Amino acid sequence: MAAAAAAPRRGPDGEPRALARAVRLLQRLQERSAAARLSANPPALRDLLPRTAQLLRDVARARRAAGGGPEGPGGAADFLALFLANLEAKARQVAALLPPRGQRGAGAGPFQEGSMPRRQLAKLALIFSHMFSELSALFPAGKYCGHTYQLTKSAAHTFWREHCGARCVLPWAEFESLLCTCHPVESGSTAHALRATIDLTCNGHVSIFEFDIFTRLFQPWPTLLKNWELLAVNHPGYMAFLTYDEVCARLQACRDKPGSYIFRPSCTRLGQWAIGHVSSDGSIVQTIPHNKPLFEALLDGQKEDFYLYPDGKNHNPDLTELCHMEPHQLIHVSEEQLQLYWAMNSSFELCKICAESNKDVKIEPCGHLLCSRCLAAWQQSDSQTCPFCRSQIKGREVVSIHRSRGRPAEARAAAVSPGSSDGQENREDTLGQVVPSAPPLSPPLDLSPPLDLPPEQPRSKGQLKVGPPAFPKLRAPLPLPRIRTSLSAPREATSRPRAGEGATENS
Repeated sequence: MAAAAAAPRRGPDGEPRALARAVRLLQRLQERSAAARLSANPPALRDLLPRTAQLLRDVARARRAAGGGPEGPGGAADFLALFLANLEAKARQVAALLPPRGQRGAGAGPFQEGSMPRRQLAKLALIFSHMFSELSALFPAGKYCGHTYQLTKSAAHTFWREHCGARCVLPWAEFESLLCTCHPVESGSTAHALRATIDLTCNGHVSIFEFDIFTRLFQPWPTLLKNWELLAVNHPGYMAFLTYDEVCARLQACRDKPGSYIFRPSCTRLGQWAIGHVSSDGSIVQTIPHNKPLFEALLDGQKEDFYLYPDGKNHNPDLTELCHMEPHQLIHVSEEQLQLYWAMNSSFELCKICAESNKDVKIEPCGHLLCSRCLAAWQQSDSQTCPFCRSQIKGREVVSIHRSRGRPAEARAAAVSPGSSDGQENREDTLGQVVPSAPPLSPPLDLSPPLDLPPEQPRSKGQLKVGPPAFPKLRAPLPLPRIRTSLSAPREATSRPRAGEGATENS
């Protein structure tokens, strides 16, 4: 870690050589690991090593094509210098755990069940997985995008860009001082634990990608560190740097105690949680709840008798206080826009997929709005992309729509980011409230306001049988006025989906 933290900035001539040396190092490590009996479950080194090497080749090719122009501190050159130094240090640690050349890895060392070297190798495989994900996010297809990377949570994105500008990485000490401006951190063991949680790649720095993952795991933003303390520091069910296989092994001791559970950050879907629990028949199940705060998933599971005994212990922490701490942002639709909706015999509140229920959930980070029933059915069809813009769904946030001051349906929806809410409602720079003075709304018909893109049909499973009706055909988009926004903090009412719903963690 010290070597990575003190990595020098490489000049334009040194970077290509460093990239080529890293590729050769990964190739040699791949040959060593091929002879060893390593787990095929994610994260698997035999898959990660060649993929990382190929991505580094793409990065080198893109950097040559770009000519390596001037960059400020914390840009692509600084990130790559840190990344390559860290990669070399972690590769040496893996090599020290693998059997010597020509010797099969049977029976001893990291391949003995439950041994410390095996645990160390599993943790290193997780770090390699995090490093590959980070490099893929900041250099998609080899091209640098760290200066334009969009954090999933809009408040977290605003914080990073206001304090860090175009930088994509900064030292931990500097990041900690910046975070303290809005989320004070106690010095000592608390700060050390926070660093261990955020610094996924263990290099003494924090990248914009790592910060994005942390804010997604411990949402909502206003109570970020409070959530982290309750869920990671004080909760006995939290497990850091654990793999799928290790969760199964740990829960084996609780097979006679259904309702025992542990949770960890997913290694296959960074930014989401994987929860393992012992079912009523004694089997071990691991699931990834669909994009929702962890405390909601744990409370729902407690009601269903799934999550009762964290790590087999009888005391299950009370997380209900987290339900009442999340504030909302509210948007208000302008009078002009409401009149356009009224002219189409529709309303801003109405979900534009089913045309039956009101919007009550926002997709992150794109910001499109729809009803939770449609989103649940959409994600049950194995689609993890937005039905309007096809961008990846990285999270969702509950929204609410109310009437205000007796006026007709002044639309109030929570947490709309600088994108669009249903394809057309865009944010204005001006903050404030516009109270419409227009006739009452007509009853909703089977007409939907036009969208920039029509909803996409689910992949592979055909027409949805559960949830919203068939998606309506939508007309060509019309220009609509922009939305004015204001902030408020009402109390959120959480929904109660079944705790067992969600994607199954890959094995």
